Order: sequence, then C-alpha cells, then structure tokens
Amino acid sequence: MTHEHWPGEYAFCPRCGSRLDDAEVAGRTRKRCPACGWVHYRNPGVGAAVVVRDADGRLLLIRRGPTSTRPGYWAIPAGFVDYGEDVREAAARELREETGLVAEIGEPVWVQSNFHDPAKLTVGIWFEGTVTGGELRAGDDAVEVGWFRLDELPPLAFDTDAALIERLRDRSSPEDVRPPRGTGPGP
Repeated sequence: MTHEHWPGEYAFCPRCGSRLDDAEVAGRTRKRCPACGWVHYRNPGVGAAVVVRDADGRLLLIRRGPTSTRPGYWAIPAGFVDYGEDVREAAARELREETGLVAEIGEPVWVQSNFHDPAKLTVGIWFEGTVTGGELRAGDDAVEVGWFRLDELPPLAFDTDAALIERLRDRSSPEDVRPPRGTGPGP
C-alpha cells in the first residue's frame, strides 16, 4: 500500500532552507532540494508489542488513555522504539510502563505495517513475552489492564492486533493456544 501524501512531510530543506520539489528518486516520488540535492527518505517509525498469555490462555490487553490513538479501545501492550534502543528492550519497557509487569521477551510472533495514524506510519513487531515479575497495574498511557479470553474480547483499537488475535484463535490444537510455562499470572 503506498500513499501520495501524508501529514508532516518536509516542505523545506533542513540543510539549506530551500523549498523542496517532488523528484523521481530510486523509483519513487520523493521530496528533493533543488539547491543542495538533499533527499527526504520518509521512513516509518518502529513499534514493539508484547503478547502475554496467562495459564488459562487469556491475553493481556490494555485500555488506551485519553491522549492515545483510539482512546478507550483495547490493545496489546505496545509503544514506540526510541532512537538507539534495542527493539526487545523497548518491548519490555513498554510492557512495564503500561502494565507494571516485567517480562522476558521471546521470539517475534507477528510483524505488520500500521497505517492507522496517517501522520505517523509504523512497522510493528509483536514479541512473545513471559512474565518474570512486577505487579499488574495500568500505567503510562494505559488506563486499565485486563486478561481476556480470545472469544470474549473488548473493542480493539487496531486492525493489526485483531489480525494477530484471529491468528491465535485459528490455531487448531490446544497446545498451540496455550502459553509456555510461566507466561504470567492471572487475576
């Protein structure tokens, strides 16, 4: 999926201040400075999420706060990777900030492009997480946390979370939907 224009694109060159023109660069139309040749390669941000299941196979979700994208809706704990931050460390940090839980971050279970916020496109990486400590509580931009059965979910904020949950739901054998040992406490 490609888009012709997104909010927040550069209009002026950050090097010399000249107005940017549209130019064909590397097979795509990009903003380029006619004065100094600088090219704006607009790249998506990276988000990291942690999929945590309890001993009963329920999924940990957070309810998004009033300053979040899609406030009031529920999502898998996630957030942006800071510049210079390891993606797994970011996933663990976001889980801790939003839920109070500490986790060992495992293998990636889902990778998707996110187009839900036109001003900030992202690539999301969802990791498996095993809770190792902490105390369950809502924090940061989450106003509530809860454990949910895959067939009894609240309204979800993002299509990408819904697609991952559908994949989890579609697994045929009980072993496939059960979390590894020690994945996390239930309520």
